[in-house]
Amino acid sequence: MSRSHAARVAAVRRAMAQEGIDVLVLRPSPDFRFLSASPGATSPEGVLPEDGSPDGGAGPGVFLVVTAEAIVETRDPAGLVPASARRVGVDPEMRASELFRLAIAAELVPASAVLAPLRLRKDPAELAALGRAVAAAEAVLAQAAELAWFGATERAMARRLRLLALESGCEEVISLRVSAGEHTARPEHVPGGRVINPGDALLVSVCGRWDGYCAEAGRVFAVAEPPEDYEAMYSVVLAAHRAALAALRPSVPFAELARTVHEVIDASGYGRFAAPHVGRGVGLGHDEGPRAGEDAVFAPGMTVCLEPAIYVPDLFGARVADVVACTAAEPVPLGTRPHTLHVLDR
Repeated sequence: MSRSHAARVAAVRRAMAQEGIDVLVLRPSPDFRFLSASPGATSPEGVLPEDGSPDGGAGPGVFLVVTAEAIVETRDPAGLVPASARRVGVDPEMRASELFRLAIAAELVPASAVLAPLRLRKDPAELAALGRAVAAAEAVLAQAAELAWFGATERAMARRLRLLALESGCEEVISLRVSAGEHTARPEHVPGGRVINPGDALLVSVCGRWDGYCAEAGRVFAVAEPPEDYEAMYSVVLAAHRAALAALRPSVPFAELARTVHEVIDASGYGRFAAPHVGRGVGLGHDEGPRAGEDAVFAPGMTVCLEPAIYVPDLFGARVADVVACTAAEPVPLGTRPHTLHVLDR
């Protein structure tokens, strides 16, 4: 067990004591990876399976049990919960069948009470890992800009993006967005059979997990030429993004950042078309704290995906997505890809 991993486990145990939680039982999940010395792997380094063999390897049906004395990988978590345990923290992603199999008398509470606060602020190694994930996501977008889009369908291009992501080392493709023309105005649009034509706006984004950490990169393209009035609307999204970046400072509530974004969009006349949310926390999970609706206040080490957007029904929409770290000095974008409206020539 490395020194940094040992420090993380020690912090978890202190939090368990403060919350009155005797044991944690985690299934393979972001919380599982948080207690892994190598978050890109499912099985924690330095954590032995219950039989003591060195090649346990966490897979389906494998859990991580954390007590005050041990941290053990097992297929029988109930057998490692002491009879004296009164409160057991279980993984928020635990399935109902897994909870039933625990069959223990102790009170079951969400493990997030212990782990969520500790996962909020990333250490330098985590920030470096997130930076690599962002670079990989942006590289997929850079390759996407070189593909032939004319005459292809949204679905076909989404498949190509998925292949590019997997070839980049992506362990899990969480979501892909390819929206063309009027479909760019649909926030939850799923790539379909619509053919991409000259004059279309395109929203393209890739969200995935690389070496355990999640990242998303999203940009706006135009095919041959942008639709009428599209550049003006997109400039408002970029202004809102800049305002969000300027507001991302320690001690600033997430709700204040959201208000800042909406004030910019409201002033442009597009207020009623603004996306209700402006960002979310990212790290080992693609949608984690801090969150605007939880009275979150920014602190150094927190990382968020800023994603202001405007969606004009039946016409077009625009959205950018960037992962940014809050630091004591200033916000630091973890990516480098420009926000220029890229016009595709094929």
